[in-house]
Amino acid sequence: MANKGTVHIYASHNNTVILLTDVTGAETIAKSSGGEVVKAQHKEGSPYAAMKAAEIVAEKAKERGIREVIVKVRAPGGNKSNSPGAGSEATIRSLTRNGLIIKAIENVTPIPHNGCRKKKRYRGKKK
Repeated sequence: MANKGTVHIYASHNNTVILLTDVTGAETIAKSSGGEVVKAQHKEGSPYAAMKAAEIVAEKAKERGIREVIVKVRAPGGNKSNSPGAGSEATIRSLTRNGLIIKAIENVTPIPHNGCRKKKRYRGKKK
């Protein structure tokens, strides 16, 4: 049980947050985000930032002896976008490159059953 973990990836279009927990999800082992690895704010959601953040998490996982992971990908969801950002694929690719074995990839985006009303559309400046 000690050599398994769960990687939670929150990939919006503006940022990518990666969290490594034990199998139960109770103990956080490592976390990293796009903002930690790039200086420019508009690059936080890029695949490069996600790849670098995943390298940090993979390194910490190896230190703790974690080899196998289950990946849970999440987009903003709710009344926002249901598709994960560009960072999700790059993160998964980077985790495998850094020696972690991925057992399963799961989409855990929260989807409303017609819960809240969407934000009104911006109509632009009136002349």
